[in-house]
Amino acid sequence: MIGTISGMWTAPGFEHVAEAFDRNFTQRGELGAAFAAYHRGELVVDLWGGTADPETGRAWDQDTIHLMFSGTKGLTSACILLLVQRGQLELEDPLTRYWPEFGAEGKDRITIAEVLSHQARLPWVEAGYADLLDHDLMAAHLAAQAPASDPRAGFMYHAVTWGWLLDELVRRVDGRTVGQFFADEFAVPLELEVWIGLPEELHWRVATMVAPDGVLVDGPWSELNRPNPLWVPGSEKIWNSEEYRKAGLAAVGGYATARGMAKFYASLLGGGVLSPEIVELGRREIRRGIEPTWGSPMVYGGGFELQDDAFGHPGAGGSRHGAWPGRETAYSYLMNEVRVGPDERSLSLLEALSRGSRATGR
Repeated sequence: MIGTISGMWTAPGFEHVAEAFDRNFTQRGELGAAFAAYHRGELVVDLWGGTADPETGRAWDQDTIHLMFSGTKGLTSACILLLVQRGQLELEDPLTRYWPEFGAEGKDRITIAEVLSHQARLPWVEAGYADLLDHDLMAAHLAAQAPASDPRAGFMYHAVTWGWLLDELVRRVDGRTVGQFFADEFAVPLELEVWIGLPEELHWRVATMVAPDGVLVDGPWSELNRPNPLWVPGSEKIWNSEEYRKAGLAAVGGYATARGMAKFYASLLGGGVLSPEIVELGRREIRRGIEPTWGSPMVYGGGFELQDDAFGHPGAGGSRHGAWPGRETAYSYLMNEVRVGPDERSLSLLEALSRGSRATGR
């Protein structure tokens, strides 16, 4: 039976998670956040607190919706895997089988698996980002563009371009946008508070994102003068705009409650839309190596980041979403104060969640 702790919910055995959540506010300066987890298909953690909008003082409540940035990639990956499950595509297919124009400038052999694992050599848009929220134009730019010649681009995180490539693939195969596909095939049947592109009538529930001073990406992005257009000083004006919320960027435009995202990953552990065999395909390693943007080791499967037993996808600034199959546990952490570098907020929560899942039999 789930009990209440200061307006926050945990099941017996998971009290340490609530304590860690509280310490994030009292010791780590958390502004506003939510954390939720499922264990063996049951909600065991549902925590929220702090301030959703520092300008108005609006409190973060159980229904606050949050921008996930690259947490969206886990949702889009599930859409691709569902098309595989239905026999409509295969991961080893070249993208040009469904999108012939993409073959320009020698890109005819780039496979769907390579796009999912950030090996398409298209980590930026040469034509620029003036039309950032116009999918058709951005997809056309990438179709016409030559692969980057810099060897680092062969395994460089495609932060935003990943979404235009895969959204166009879904449109060519199915006819729907990724946002509509996810809503119809996952969000509605599973009753998820998760969206790729947020309906305007829900914007009032969104937490305001707060950026640190001078947020920049170091390393090859800056060396190559190809900054992530959403990760430069002043980007919070885009993050918090009505236009961005509605745009439905398949890589970085997802919105959710933590409870909704944890339930989504719980569905991938059993009883959901995707079969166990297809989920295993998504978890199968495609590429590992040192990712040059951060200079750290990364392992990618079918769109998911892989680490030990876990799979999922984090979001820029600190959010984390994923599952531990061996522990039958799924989780989501969302926060509105963006931080760069090592971040103890999510790590402390996941360590406490791990203790709870072990204490209850895993």
